[in-house]
Amino acid sequence: MRILQTRALKGPNYWSIRRHKLIVMQLDLEELEEKPTNLIPGFYDRLLALLPSLMKHGCSEGRDGAFMERVAEGTWMGHVIEHVALELQTLAGMDVAFGRTRQTAHYGVYNVVFSYVEEAAGRYAGRAAVRICRALAAGEVYDELDQDIQELREIREEVRFGPSTASIVEEALARGIPYIRLSEKSLVQLGYGIHQKRIQATTTTNTSIIATELASDKTATKKLLGGMGIPVPKGTTVRRLSELEEAIADIGGYPVVIKPLDANHGKGITVNIRDLATAQSAYEAAQEFSREAKEVIVEQYITGRDYRILVINHRVVAVAERVPAHVTGDGQSTIQELIERVNRDPRRGYGHENVLTLIATDEMTQRLLELRGLSLETVLPAGEICYLKSTANLSTGGTAIDRTDVLHPDNAFLAERVSRNIGLDICGIDLICPDISQPISEVGGAVIEVNAAPGFRMHVAPSEGLPRNVAEPVVDMLFPPGSRTRIPIIAITGTNGKTTTTRLIAHILRGVGVRVGYTTTDGVYIQNQKVMTGDMTGPFSAQLVLKDPTVECAVLETARGGILREGLGFPECDIAVVLNVTEDHLGLKDIETLEDLARVKSVVPESVHSGGYAILNADDALVADMAHDAKATVAYFSLDPKNPILIEHAERGGTAAVFEDGYISILKGAWKLRIERVVNIPVTLSGRAVFMIQNALAATLATFLHGVKIDDIRAGLGSFVPSAAQTPGRLNLFTVGNYEVMVDYAHNPAGYEAIQRVLERMDHPRKIGVIGGAGDRRDNDLRKLGFLAAGMFDAVVVKEDDDRRGRASGETADLIIEGIEQANPDLPYQRILAETEAIETTLGKAAPGELIVIFPADVQRTIEIISRFKEASEPVRLR
Repeated sequence: MRILQTRALKGPNYWSIRRHKLIVMQLDLEELEEKPTNLIPGFYDRLLALLPSLMKHGCSEGRDGAFMERVAEGTWMGHVIEHVALELQTLAGMDVAFGRTRQTAHYGVYNVVFSYVEEAAGRYAGRAAVRICRALAAGEVYDELDQDIQELREIREEVRFGPSTASIVEEALARGIPYIRLSEKSLVQLGYGIHQKRIQATTTTNTSIIATELASDKTATKKLLGGMGIPVPKGTTVRRLSELEEAIADIGGYPVVIKPLDANHGKGITVNIRDLATAQSAYEAAQEFSREAKEVIVEQYITGRDYRILVINHRVVAVAERVPAHVTGDGQSTIQELIERVNRDPRRGYGHENVLTLIATDEMTQRLLELRGLSLETVLPAGEICYLKSTANLSTGGTAIDRTDVLHPDNAFLAERVSRNIGLDICGIDLICPDISQPISEVGGAVIEVNAAPGFRMHVAPSEGLPRNVAEPVVDMLFPPGSRTRIPIIAITGTNGKTTTTRLIAHILRGVGVRVGYTTTDGVYIQNQKVMTGDMTGPFSAQLVLKDPTVECAVLETARGGILREGLGFPECDIAVVLNVTEDHLGLKDIETLEDLARVKSVVPESVHSGGYAILNADDALVADMAHDAKATVAYFSLDPKNPILIEHAERGGTAAVFEDGYISILKGAWKLRIERVVNIPVTLSGRAVFMIQNALAATLATFLHGVKIDDIRAGLGSFVPSAAQTPGRLNLFTVGNYEVMVDYAHNPAGYEAIQRVLERMDHPRKIGVIGGAGDRRDNDLRKLGFLAAGMFDAVVVKEDDDRRGRASGETADLIIEGIEQANPDLPYQRILAETEAIETTLGKAAPGELIVIFPADVQRTIEIISRFKEASEPVRLR
């Protein structure tokens, strides 16, 4: 078996609209294509012995044991790998269930599709599943399963959101607020475009830098709070070990706490120090963990219980009592044995996978034991508690008990005062006192620390007590009731016309003052400024627009390549436009037929939410059929006012756009709203470019349904000129001296046929084509381009793209020439492979009155060449 390719999908996709996270692994079974599982001796037994939990896989039948029955009866190895990849992730704490395996058009090659939680873990699971099945099929023992599962756990912990970030993201999603992960860590954007807010763990857009810096300076925090009448422990800072004994005396003597000035997560802290030797050891540990300043804090040790009070937007939302990791002696077991016993608690797991974390014996543990004269081999007396960590952090094995409901109002008032004095929007206050249900003014206690970006885990998943949805007030703060969180998304797909329609929609919206971000095959534009060049019709460019904080509306050209490669770049959209489905890119990425291609394109309208619109071409049967699976309201456009789909739709009260009596009109049930005469719409070349009328219909309907007024749509249609500035490479006409040049990005048979219909309405004595084709198209597709060109032009120059896409030099051109000779053996043609040379040669030989039609691969370079010829042809004007 060989893995040929692995892709990770991240949005609505060809395989599933609802399941956005899928691995697509293309697998060549090689010799195993001839050996289903029932023909491999012992395979069933070896697989079940290794992964007995596969017995719970229901496969398509949905009942336990159904998958293993398929293995016994005989199924292909790709299907087995799908289930093994899913089970490996589940055993590593990532619950996944969706999968499917489909054979491609190539013998023995399958697409194995399965869901993932974290992409890196999904990819690893796919590779591990292949290794496992390869070994079992060969009759070998596979002894690396535990290693694979642990590796998956470590990958998961490295890349997954932490509990705090995850809780906020989940709360946002529950409210329909989308998110984009902006970094490998925890920087996350909530909402889109101009309405976005950002979080990083529990730091938010609202978090003050001054407040964060203040909270990280423990001495300054205590001074400020103490000056406001808030109880804090007496303390001082020490720069030299020689000053330590005097400092302890100054604050009233033992017991004391020693900690770094600016460390976090409890690192380098030693508590309840009662002698100088211990204090000196603690001083060295504190200095080791100090991030910048080498100052060390020495302060009074406050006796009592350790509480964390969480304050969000200056209101207390949760309280937890924290207990450091510890073991209790039984008079028989060593401390190491007690730790192992505690770690067998099913609530404990690796990292953040369970409510509690496994207790690890690290340097802090060894230091605490040494301070007490103990070791891991010590047998603790029955009932004696041995603390293994200086702090009560859950990440080091501590436990948390929810105490929110018993917090005394005076203590809540105190915490909210602390929050306002420090100025943090999300604030974790560490308070030590005998009993949080009593005012600390009466029972004693003090604020030990104030934490910026406090962890939420102890509140959302306490060891004991009621979990608290502390993410809710965070999202309330970022998005108060009535706030908008999304910008409208208009997505355009189809085989031809996407770029022009995208640009036209964006142009109309800009005309009414909307700040638009849009994507096309030539770049990404923010407010009509190109910010990135290249084919930008996939998920990367879509997210670029959605991440921009100035954008009020996204208009996204959405091509098949991006959908197949990664899925859509957004979970849902407001309006989808499907222009057409014609032959192009067939034979690539397992898309063999027009029906396959239509299924890819249908991902876009199926991703429109129920309150949006799916705009479909009623003249294209494959596109019109997409209405059956759309959950949004369907609207149609048509060049034929007698189209039966259109008529029936209007009779049902639907909305449509139609070309009738020379007008682009909107149908709303029985009513007709005329928008503009086609001859007044420049992009249609006074109605000669029928395919441009179709694009104008789609853009008119999309903007009308978006809420743009008819007068504004009419103004936008009338001011959108098919020029190199507004629509580069889309029906651009240039006058160069005494001849004309047309540039169009037609690159498939449907595009050639559309241009042919335009040329039939243009009066030129000779029409010369400069043509080519992409090397990754099928041989017959390239021949067809030549065949069509022979019927369009009086002479042809055949070129090739700079990127031959796997073909040898001249191979693509030869196939096109075969098509020319098949259609018209007498047609004059030249074979000039380099695109620049082909264009320059043709323009240099152009005769008066001729029309040169160029189908370029590099549009911008072609326009620059034409501009040079045009400039050279203009007479020099003397002042």
